[in-house]
Amino acid sequence: MNILKTFLLLGLLTVLMVFIGRMIGGNAGMLVMLAISLGMNFFSFWFSDKMVVRMTGAKPVSRSQVPEIYEMVEELARRAKVPSPKIYMTNDAQPNAFATGRSPSHALVAVTQGLVNLVDKNELRGVLAHEIAHIANRDILISSVAAMMAGVITYAAQIAQWGAIFGSHSDENEGGSPVGTLALAILAPIAALLVQAAVSRSREYQADASGASFARDKDGLSQALQKIEAASSRVPLAHANAATAHLYISNPLNGAGLMSLFSTHPPVKDRVARLRELRLS
Repeated sequence: MNILKTFLLLGLLTVLMVFIGRMIGGNAGMLVMLAISLGMNFFSFWFSDKMVVRMTGAKPVSRSQVPEIYEMVEELARRAKVPSPKIYMTNDAQPNAFATGRSPSHALVAVTQGLVNLVDKNELRGVLAHEIAHIANRDILISSVAAMMAGVITYAAQIAQWGAIFGSHSDENEGGSPVGTLALAILAPIAALLVQAAVSRSREYQADASGASFARDKDGLSQALQKIEAASSRVPLAHANAATAHLYISNPLNGAGLMSLFSTHPPVKDRVARLRELRLS
């Protein structure tokens, strides 16, 4: 099912890119953007995880640096019956975490320094179990592709915006009006966010439930989610942006004005309520 969602997502984002190309450069711009989008589809499928790592500033860490995290991840991966993922860390003060990769055998889990500083051992296990669940449920490919393509659309929309400001051709074959181009430049990133949200919210509930099962505990994740939400509203994430927000266990843009209206995550209170209702065997 997630493979189907991935191809649907790629198709929707490709259409957005082609429309932007049409508004920027008419038919020629549309064809150029179509060619770029096809190349980006291939690239994002194979290399989106590497781009996500660069966009988030994550760095690999060794067992000697974080032995406790290695032990937890390996234990949880065995319970989830997936290969143990690589472990990365960012120096962000905001507590958060994400997983990425194109498959369980090419996956990584990243945590922020703020998360390690904030939560206790049981809560950290719950967060890591949630990220392992994304890997086991094969959510990571669609998440990585969404981040990659949303970033491209945001960049293309910025080009369209500058094109509208500094002039645009009025001929039908050359592109739309400056007003139309500017409107599309504003609406295209919003549309990309809505597509991300549509494929992200249900995944979070499922990963919460699966993670609690792998950790054999639901309280650790519940408590961690509440701590992370409270802290993220006060502490910004240095590398936060709309393209990668859906990857994190908690929305890193919480409290960031208009962007909070397009959250790719369900409310934490709803997630905690569902976790409390779980019956673990």
